[in-house]
Amino acid sequence: MYLETKEVVKQYANHLALDKVSIRVPKGSIFGLLGPNGAGKTTLIRIITRITAPDSGMVYINGQLSKAEDVYRIGYLPEERGLYKKMKVGEQAMYLAQLRGLTKKEAHRALMIWFKRFDIMDWYERKVEELSKGMQQKVQFISTVIHDPDLLIFDEPFSGFDPVNAAIVKNEMLRLKEEGKTIILSTHDMESVEELCDNIALIHKSQVVLQGSVFDIRKEHRSHTFRFRLFGHRFDLVHPAFQVISMEPYHEFLDVRIRKVEETSNAELAKLIFDRFEVVSYEEELPTMNDVFIQTVTN
Repeated sequence: MYLETKEVVKQYANHLALDKVSIRVPKGSIFGLLGPNGAGKTTLIRIITRITAPDSGMVYINGQLSKAEDVYRIGYLPEERGLYKKMKVGEQAMYLAQLRGLTKKEAHRALMIWFKRFDIMDWYERKVEELSKGMQQKVQFISTVIHDPDLLIFDEPFSGFDPVNAAIVKNEMLRLKEEGKTIILSTHDMESVEELCDNIALIHKSQVVLQGSVFDIRKEHRSHTFRFRLFGHRFDLVHPAFQVISMEPYHEFLDVRIRKVEETSNAELAKLIFDRFEVVSYEEELPTMNDVFIQTVTN
């Protein structure tokens, strides 16, 4: 499913939640919807899922205006989640699956697959209140994907997970992407953004201030900093082509971080170092998405 919003506006009383927000989510990709708290991300998600309507602007799905029946092709895991604590896990999952249009037989078949995949079959007959927060998260993740939607929207999906279970969910998201699903991921975990997302849009103060592929955005924000790992613990080269930022011993090596001046090409810089030192490895240090996020919203 290909999703696009065009100049979406939403106002609540005296608060402008979205100000002409346009995003493009390619089919079969993981798209990061980023921004500080209160930026307007949840409002945009609620408009995409037709929970609320925009004051103006349009939402397009596969090039056509979004319509009511499109909600059956969307799976949405909100940040604020809730399950019926007194219900059994299996009963609750069945109930939610049938709400999403599956027959009882279809729901049971799909649940067996997902419960085995997440290794929670032993919890099928237990009450929800007996589950840990992470286990409840698994059930809610399953309830989001159970009806095989084309578009999946996850709002802080890793909250409450330990690293092992977070990795399981990430792998499932990548597998769903490989199956051709389109995924919108809203998170403050910038490491997960780098790990999972193909493209992002950063919303700040109700507007899109940054949009594009993760790699291109990191490249655009680079500071021309390079890390060289050298044999030995000596680096005494002084040259106007670069500035030394740090030198850190690492076993028998020395990690030297330098920033080149604009007039020097990468090849010229590398030659200066390679001609004088035994280089084990070197790379350009692109800023992390966390660096880009902070820089963008604080400038």
